[in-house]
Amino acid sequence: MHSPSAPVSSPSPPARPPLAGLTGAGAMATLLAVLSGVLTVLVVAEWAPLVSFDRWVADGLHRRAVDEPGATWANRVLTDWVWDPWMMRLLTAAAVITLWLRHERLLALWTAGTAALGAAVSQGVKAAVDRERPRWPDPVDSAHFAAFPSGHAMTAAVTCGLLLWLARRHGADGRLWRTAVVVAAVSVAGAGLTRLWLGVHWGTDVMAGWLFGGCLVAFSVSLYGRVTLSGKR
Repeated sequence: MHSPSAPVSSPSPPARPPLAGLTGAGAMATLLAVLSGVLTVLVVAEWAPLVSFDRWVADGLHRRAVDEPGATWANRVLTDWVWDPWMMRLLTAAAVITLWLRHERLLALWTAGTAALGAAVSQGVKAAVDRERPRWPDPVDSAHFAAFPSGHAMTAAVTCGLLLWLARRHGADGRLWRTAVVVAAVSVAGAGLTRLWLGVHWGTDVMAGWLFGGCLVAFSVSLYGRVTLSGKR
């Protein structure tokens, strides 16, 4: 009698590369870095189509801001209290303290360092480009220091990006995750758009803030994954 043949085992799937899950953030960081660099070069070179676009957006919104004082007051409240950079930094500080108390010390320091680097990059690029803000005979608000990039837009992008990353790392999913994404998107968009309505930034200042902020978060997420993965080997 022939003994029954042993079942043939199917070949196991190829092992997933250790860094496969990190390439998305790295690729995003690279793309946003390129876009940020191109936009910065065009702004410094005062590329005529971009200058015309900025002026068209600024003129149109300023006319509305002057004609609609109620909406302008609401935008001022939002920019000074809800999406103010210091409010964003307080949210980051709360997250850092929570992580520290949970004994996630490296993640807490990494989050704080990324936020601090964002502030430094924003101020450094402002000083290097030294772009003038829009000037109006009838301003509805005022702001100081150079215009490019928008500090409000960049700080909101860095803060909301970091908070979404932390929420995802700690298991946020389903309705909670969708709510967090919506709140973050509204906050990042609102932080920039209120600055345009109030006439203290050009459109490309706000776009640069979003791009620089997104690039920094994506780079930080990618690098953190690589550092922690190499530490486990």
